[in-house]
Amino acid sequence: MKLFFSPASPYVRKVMVVASELGLADRIEKLPSAASPIKADQTIVVHNPTGKVPTLVTDDGLALFDSRVICEYIDSIDGKQRIFPAAGPARWNALREQAIGDGLLDAALLARYEGFMRPEELRWDAWMTGQLTKIDVSLAAIETIAGEFGDRIDIGTITIGCALHYLDFRFADRPWRDGNPKTAAWFERFSQRPSMTASSPFTA
Repeated sequence: MKLFFSPASPYVRKVMVVASELGLADRIEKLPSAASPIKADQTIVVHNPTGKVPTLVTDDGLALFDSRVICEYIDSIDGKQRIFPAAGPARWNALREQAIGDGLLDAALLARYEGFMRPEELRWDAWMTGQLTKIDVSLAAIETIAGEFGDRIDIGTITIGCALHYLDFRFADRPWRDGNPKTAAWFERFSQRPSMTASSPFTA
């Protein structure tokens, strides 16, 4: 399998954490890319019309994109569905948590683009405030359920873990741990997993 990636992308990291947890990371060839919200990398566009990372090309030549799709594909390879619960309440709970984590990441990336990539004279303060508010509300929602995570490893906890680490990476000036003690305690343990340390953008 080949993965178009950027080491700083939290969505790429999500894919690699899933692959690592399943023991499949060494089957993925990582292809560096120049993905950008402003100018698409044409080597990606050939496989993914949005030009975004992550984009996975399977051994059969099928192009898959969006981290949610790629992660579920990787989880299906051995037929055991260890990361995506197969059915019932456990599946819907994991998918709901994935949606919370992805929503936090979406807001964080939009805030990052607004504050870092957009020319200063074109920046919209109300837009930035709106995205940062989404981050804070998402953190509050995670805090209400973090005490139930325990040592569970599924697409929900993986996505939330990657989202929290992205806040450390790009928003270190906004100490999210303040007011979220249950989330902070869980993340302290989760962030030490080999799958997380191996994929950290701090060491990429």
